[in-house]
Amino acid sequence: MTDSSNDQAAGMQEGWVRAPLARFLVPNVESVDVDPQQMYPTVGVLNRGRGLLYRDPVAGSSTSYKKLNRIRPGVLVYSRLKAFEGAITVTPDDLPESFASQEFPTFAFASDADPDFFRVLATTQRMWDALQGASKGMGGRRERVKPADFLDIVMDLPPQPVQERIVEIIDAVDDQIAALDGEAEATMRVRDGLLDEFTGAVASDTKLLGDLCPVIGSGPSWAAKDESSVPSEGAWTVLKITNTKPDGSIDLSELAYVVGLPARTKVIGPTSLVMIRTNGNRKRIGNVYLPPEETHGAAVSAFQFTLDATDVETRDYLYLVLRSPRIQHSMSESASGSTGLGNLAVRWLNRLEIPWPDAEVRQVQIESVWAIDAKIAAIRAEADHLRSVRVGLLAGLLDRTIEIESV
Repeated sequence: MTDSSNDQAAGMQEGWVRAPLARFLVPNVESVDVDPQQMYPTVGVLNRGRGLLYRDPVAGSSTSYKKLNRIRPGVLVYSRLKAFEGAITVTPDDLPESFASQEFPTFAFASDADPDFFRVLATTQRMWDALQGASKGMGGRRERVKPADFLDIVMDLPPQPVQERIVEIIDAVDDQIAALDGEAEATMRVRDGLLDEFTGAVASDTKLLGDLCPVIGSGPSWAAKDESSVPSEGAWTVLKITNTKPDGSIDLSELAYVVGLPARTKVIGPTSLVMIRTNGNRKRIGNVYLPPEETHGAAVSAFQFTLDATDVETRDYLYLVLRSPRIQHSMSESASGSTGLGNLAVRWLNRLEIPWPDAEVRQVQIESVWAIDAKIAAIRAEADHLRSVRVGLLAGLLDRTIEIESV
């Protein structure tokens, strides 16, 4: 490295200040009186610095709020109620007219503060920890971070040229992550189109789901006091609805253990599928999961079905067919119930017709989708790796253990 390069690198490491956030942020809350005749596009703030939550517009006549905060583009905003969960972000420059309750204070930036840097800072564990430390109240959802306490948070912050350089570096990583996520989504659409092609084609034969899965049963319910996060003697391992993800994966990091389930509780076996049978979110009703071997012998919660196929090959084929958008939509539409809570009936599932081509065709279809699934898994694994790299890189840049110019 030349002398001029050394001087530039040293300059990048100088000029940091340890100061309260009030050094860089200025309250700029603009409240408006609610007009019963008006509609108000509303936003919230997602936890862990994940940006804004765009809600449906609210009629002034339908809200109990007398005033709302106007949320402008390019301001820092956080949720006083959920700040301890990292609900903080910087609004995008192209944000249309938006409003939120007065639990969402906003702040403008000083002339030497880069809004994009604070957007990046809002995604860090150090910011979330600071917000949690500033939370005051009686615990849980009653906790709040008052604007004055937020501005009193002290952090080590770089001069503006370094802020801009950090943003440039992290945005490059974020762009790559977004590209990988987009590639995974595009590949998933190809997968869904292929599944719809399989289920939409005129099959030489069809079979009833009840014939292919002779046993369809929901899991038991239990009292919260009987549930534990650690195994104990006589406890059942249970797969809860919270372990199942919308993308069809199953999270095994937090299984539950329950004492006192009925002796004849139906458990997951080698030919089982798991299906969401009832849920407040109708879009998830009918979602089907292929439980991994680690869950064999576990029970499911009352919100789910276990479907026991006649054999492993049938299970694999049904997993694909039942996850096709066409059949997923059919199951969601057939779910009975009111106030948004649907419920799939066993008798309806038993009568559901499943396309049933020759065994050779079914095997080709399974292998085709498995190949696409392997590609999707590889893309998502690469994106997850980059997310981990981003965390370590950003932490190192902010604590100055990684020199910016070396990046």
